Amino acid sequence: MSDVEEAVIRAHQDEWARVVASLTRRFGDLDIAEEAAAEAFATAVERWPVDGVPPNPGAWLTTTAVRKAIDRIRRENKRDDKHKEAQMTYDNSPSEPLGVIDDDRLRLIFTCCHPALAMEARVALTLRMLGGLTVPEIARAFLVRETALEQRITRAKAKIKAARIPYRVPAAEDLPARLSGVLAVLYLVFNEGYLATGPDTDPVRHGLTAEAIRLTRLIRALLPDDGEVAGLLALMLLTEARRTARVSVSGELVTLDEQDRGAWDKALIAEGHRLVRERLAAAAVGVPPGRYQILAAINAVHTSARDIRDTDWSQVVALYDQLVHLDSSPIVALNRAIAVAELDGPEVALAAVDRLADELAGYHAYHATRADLLRRLGQSQQSRAAYDKAIELAGNTAQTANLTRRRDQLR
Repeated sequence: MSDVEEAVIRAHQDEWARVVASLTRRFGDLDIAEEAAAEAFATAVERWPVDGVPPNPGAWLTTTAVRKAIDRIRRENKRDDKHKEAQMTYDNSPSEPLGVIDDDRLRLIFTCCHPALAMEARVALTLRMLGGLTVPEIARAFLVRETALEQRITRAKAKIKAARIPYRVPAAEDLPARLSGVLAVLYLVFNEGYLATGPDTDPVRHGLTAEAIRLTRLIRALLPDDGEVAGLLALMLLTEARRTARVSVSGELVTLDEQDRGAWDKALIAEGHRLVRERLAAAAVGVPPGRYQILAAINAVHTSARDIRDTDWSQVVALYDQLVHLDSSPIVALNRAIAVAELDGPEVALAAVDRLADELAGYHAYHATRADLLRRLGQSQQSRAAYDKAIELAGNTAQTANLTRRRDQLR
């Protein structure tokens, strides 16, 4: 890959959300914003190899995208309903700050996470508009078909336009109705960055994890007393602390039990642990923890152990038992079974995993977990078949390399 190609890819990772948010603020139309941004990046692919990478790629992309949007509006200006949009093209005055935090990308999240939209649509739309994720990437995150996901995003855009949903951070009294969708979006953006689902991207996308953490910090400034915001931030920090130990120099995913714990970021772990302790203190006075707070506590247990053998698995299972009452999804059940394997043995865990077969048949981690449990039980032939299925479904090259090595180690 050439330096220019790397610059375009890096610019897409770093600048997509900023460009889309800037255009949404100016033109008030998600379709125009997304399509103009895409055209700007396509132009960069053509021009940067000839003209060189600009000193400020983000500014270049935003200026180019604005021109593309204006060109599109002018072409469509013959229609009466585009008259107002045409006037916008000549309005260069800065917009007034909308909300207590003047951040275009945060406004975009709250716009896409309006309660008028179904929760699935809020999350999918924001992942597309803010995270810059492709439809296949989002579909894998939701475990749904691409066509269904595309329709969900299209309907959400149309509803925002028809209902004239404003582009702003809502007032304080409106925040609770939006918050669950916003946090779900940020969590999925972070997960996509921490371990990408697609085969054509870096296994770890630091730009996405950093942006998710940045935006979560902004929301915590808006809602400093909200337990789930603090819990999500703690979860992200404790997970991000392990990022540099997640992929080996050869490009293979390194699982938790094999990671060099000395390479973990101690400052992030300390901050995450402090937030978890704050939430535990709140729980002690009768404030029950939510989903993100429990997940953060689970990660706090893992990051407190100096070695995988020192992990307090009974505490991890107890936390998953709490989580199941809040989130009975099959993925939570799968993760609980992984912890149960360490506490009660692989046979008990395998029975729990096998009960998830119908719901998680298309999920690579289900088959990878089965493969590992079968290996531990000495059932090499069945383990190999499960590894083969996991490799078939794995999202990126780092996962594939790890699963292939484990399979090839079987007798």
